Amino acid sequence: MSVAGPLHFVVLLGSLRRGSYNAAVARALPALAPAGVTIEPLGSIGDFPIYSGDVEAEGIPAPVAAMGEAIAKADGVIVVTPEYNYSIPGGLKNAIDWLSRLKPNPFLDKPVALESASVGMLGGARAQYHLRQTFVMLEACVFNKPEVFVAQANQKIDAATGALTDPPARDIIAKQLAGFGAFARAHKHAAVTS
Repeated sequence: MSVAGPLHFVVLLGSLRRGSYNAAVARALPALAPAGVTIEPLGSIGDFPIYSGDVEAEGIPAPVAAMGEAIAKADGVIVVTPEYNYSIPGGLKNAIDWLSRLKPNPFLDKPVALESASVGMLGGARAQYHLRQTFVMLEACVFNKPEVFVAQANQKIDAATGALTDPPARDIIAKQLAGFGAFARAHKHAAVTS
């Protein structure tokens, strides 16, 4: 396995809202990625049923299995999410709970980057903090810095086009993606040489 080749990241979006600020951030990622890195969205978390052991006993739902397979094949996952009530949106937590039931765990030892956008001043920081705790349990490798918090997102996304137009926000995202690419490559190299 070559560590110098291209990298492929997938995006797990934590919002279902039409006109979502976080969806706008997610759409901006491919154009802000460094050379040699491709980024594509995963399926919608809205396709997942509410987690229940009874449903699981009947078989893993097809959308869960498909998303888990895409995550397992990717070189890294970028989670882009709003913050609800100081924490992770219920739909995103539900999706992670479902994905954690897959064997093998698709997040195990997987590089993960976190991004959030909100109309508030903290830009979703508390949701990211709780996500970090969740990914410790899943034994993922969460990238630390630079962090991406798009605060006052309603002022940074063009209402007509849904595009992230704010230069500082685009700049920090590009810096994070460059750092995450290096992180994922180092991770891949360590896996090859271990």
